[in-house]
Amino acid sequence: MDMISSMAFFRGMEEANRFLPRYSGAVEGSNMPHGGGGNGAEAGRSSKQMAVQVHPESKEESDMLDQFMLNSYDMCTTEARERCDEAEQQPISTKAPRGRRGARLAVVDDLETLLIRCAEAVATNDQRSACELLWRVKRHSSPTGDATQRLAHYFAEGLEARLAGRGSQLYRSLMVKCTPVVEVLKAYKLFMSACCFMKVCFLFSNKTIYNAVMGRHKLHIVHYGVNDGFQWPDLLRWLAEREGGPPKVRITSITSLWPGFRPAEQTYDTGQRLYRCAKQFGVPFEFRVIPAKAEDVRVEDLDINPDEVLVVNSLIHFRSLMDESVVIDRLNPRDMVLNTIRKMKPAVFVHAIVNASYNTTFFVTRFRQVLHNFAAHFDMMEATVPRDNDERLLVERDIIARCAMNIIACEGTDRVERPQNYREWQARNQRAGLRQLALDPDIVQFLKDIVKKQYHKHFVINEDHQWLLQGWKGRVLYAISTWVSDDASSTQVT
Repeated sequence: MDMISSMAFFRGMEEANRFLPRYSGAVEGSNMPHGGGGNGAEAGRSSKQMAVQVHPESKEESDMLDQFMLNSYDMCTTEARERCDEAEQQPISTKAPRGRRGARLAVVDDLETLLIRCAEAVATNDQRSACELLWRVKRHSSPTGDATQRLAHYFAEGLEARLAGRGSQLYRSLMVKCTPVVEVLKAYKLFMSACCFMKVCFLFSNKTIYNAVMGRHKLHIVHYGVNDGFQWPDLLRWLAEREGGPPKVRITSITSLWPGFRPAEQTYDTGQRLYRCAKQFGVPFEFRVIPAKAEDVRVEDLDINPDEVLVVNSLIHFRSLMDESVVIDRLNPRDMVLNTIRKMKPAVFVHAIVNASYNTTFFVTRFRQVLHNFAAHFDMMEATVPRDNDERLLVERDIIARCAMNIIACEGTDRVERPQNYREWQARNQRAGLRQLALDPDIVQFLKDIVKKQYHKHFVINEDHQWLLQGWKGRVLYAISTWVSDDASSTQVT
C-alpha cells in the first residue's frame, strides 16, 4: 500500500505495506486522536502516495485479516519456496520465436525505444508525433502480455495523461478506487512470496529492533508511514519468546490522512487487530496514530519516555517527502523530518529506501530512469509469476502502474514519488546530524540465506558503505541502513 506497498512497491511497491487503509486514533493506552499539527486538507497532499483503498470490513473479512496477520510470515514463506522451485524448474522464456511472427515481435522488442521517443515528443509538446508514437506503442502493448508489453501499456497511459494535461486528475481518481479485502490479501500474499524486497525490509527492521531492546523492559517504536500492521506480529512473537519475558511495546504511527478514508474507524480496526495479536502472545501493547504530515510532527508530540528503548522506523516512506527542488523558501520536509529524528536521540533509526534517481525536474531524463527501474520490476514479476495470474495483474495495475502514473503524468507538489539513491540519502542523513551504524553481520547473513533458499536466483543482496542493497539482475532497487544521532556533528541542519 505506502502498498501494501511496492506495494513497493514504491508502494511500488511499495510500497507491500500500502495495501491496507490509513489510520487515525489510538488503541489501549490513549483515549483520543492526536492532531500533531496537521489538518485533513493539508495532510491530504502527503498521503497521495497511498495505493489501494479497501471496502469496509465485514465480520468475515475482519477474521480473515486477523488470521492473515498471525500467519502471514509462514504462508508467504511456504509459497515463496514453492514459487522459487517452480521458477527454477520452468524458467519463463522471453526470447522471440522464429517464424512468421518474427517481424511483429521485433517491433514489440523495440517498445522501450518507442516510449522514449514518445516522451521526447511529449516534452516538446509535439502532439502529432506523440500521438503517432502512442498509437504504435498501444498497438503492440497489453496489460496481459509479456513484461515489456505490460510495462509499455502502463507507461503509455501515463504519457497519454500527461499529453492531455489530466495526469493529476487521473492519479487522484486511481487513489480513491476501492478493492475488496479478499483481493488485497491475495495480491499481498503473491507479492511477498514472489518478491523478497519487503520481506527483507521487515526482517531487517524486526531483527534490529529485537537486538536494540535486549535486556530492557520497555520499547517505543515511532513508525513513519502507513502502518498496515503486517510487519509487527513476527516481532511480537519473538519478544514473547525471549528469555526473561517480553517488554511492554508501544507503537506510534505517524500517518498522513486522505479525505474519505474513514481514518478513525480504520485505525481502530488495525489497532485492535494488533492488540489481539499481542494479547495472544502475552505482550503488553499500546498502539497510537498521529494523523499529520511527517514534517509537522515534533519531538514533544511523541511522549518520549527515557525509560523506554526508542526506535525510529521508516520503510520506503521518505521517498514521498518534498525536497529542495520543490520547497525553496524554507527548510524542506526531508531535512525537517531528519532533524526531528536527530532530536529524538533514538537507540536506532532504521531507514529503508527505494534506490532510484528519477527525482529530476527534466522530464525526459526522469522518464528514461524510471523506465529502466520499472522494467526490472516487470521482469521480476515475469520470471516469478505466470502471466495469467489475476493477482499479478492487480499488483502491476494497482501498485506499480499507479506509481508510474504519478511519476510520468504529474508535476510540482502533485508528483509525490521522489526517490533518491542510497548515497544521496547517506549524505543527507549525515548533514542532518545522523551517524551511520555498521551492518550487523549476523543479520546480513541471515537475510542472504533467506533470499537464497526461498526466492529466485536473480534476486541479489549486497553491501556497500554500510547499506544493505537489494536488487534484481544486478540493478539495485532498494537499500536499508541504521543510524543514530551524532551529537558531535558540527554540520547539523538548522
